[in-house]
Amino acid sequence: MRKLQLLIGILVLSLQSCSIIKKPFVFTARVNTNNEVRSYIKTYAPVAQNEMREFGIPASITLAQGILESGAGKSTLAQKSNNHFGIKCHQGWNGASVLHDDDAKDECFRVYNSPEESYRDHSLFLTQRNRYSFLFNYQPRDYKAWAKGLKKAGYATDRKYARRLVSYIKAYDLKSYDKIRYRPKKKKALVYNYPQKPSSSSKSSPLMNSGSSKKIHKVAKGETLYYISKRYEVSVDDLKKWNGLKSNHLKTGQELLIKK
Repeated sequence: MRKLQLLIGILVLSLQSCSIIKKPFVFTARVNTNNEVRSYIKTYAPVAQNEMREFGIPASITLAQGILESGAGKSTLAQKSNNHFGIKCHQGWNGASVLHDDDAKDECFRVYNSPEESYRDHSLFLTQRNRYSFLFNYQPRDYKAWAKGLKKAGYATDRKYARRLVSYIKAYDLKSYDKIRYRPKKKKALVYNYPQKPSSSSKSSPLMNSGSSKKIHKVAKGETLYYISKRYEVSVDDLKKWNGLKSNHLKTGQELLIKK
């Protein structure tokens, strides 16, 4: 009897100790409670959808990555450098950069003039690297395949990266933003050369001649000052100076003077 009482006592203590142990942290999106995430989605869903139309990358995936990588826009990298996707400098990056601790100390990350530039560079980053080319064989609305593919391609070192993306997409119904008309997928990856050198002989070029050293660029939908500066290999400050711009905001169809 005494042994039985002792065993019961041990069992009770064990159950009590279990009840006060905190559950392990599971990285999942919170439904109806995270106003910051919902505010982020409301702000950047149109941007993600624009990227989907242009490049065929699911808006749900772009939004989920933006939420995860930038902490819904609250991370230091996002707030100070407008980098919403944790994209590092990598070889060939000639833009502004900042040192930030990540997998290692003082790693080089890209700096953008606006979050929209970060979103556009994210699209270009995926379309211009061979290791991501297989992603474009997936349907743009198959977010689960894209999530797994990003992890497989090595976008992040987190072993649960795909699961985390899917968690956000399901919790906030981000797949609803994929229900738009998008650019038809080509045989393989959607090709978008970046940066591009302007060609005056191209019929589809938005460039119009206005002299040997001056040209006019007609702003296409989704283009930013940063993108145009990289295309013509000039600085954003020069573009603003040449065109008397006080902000980075551009309108579709706006004409910009390019001095070379």
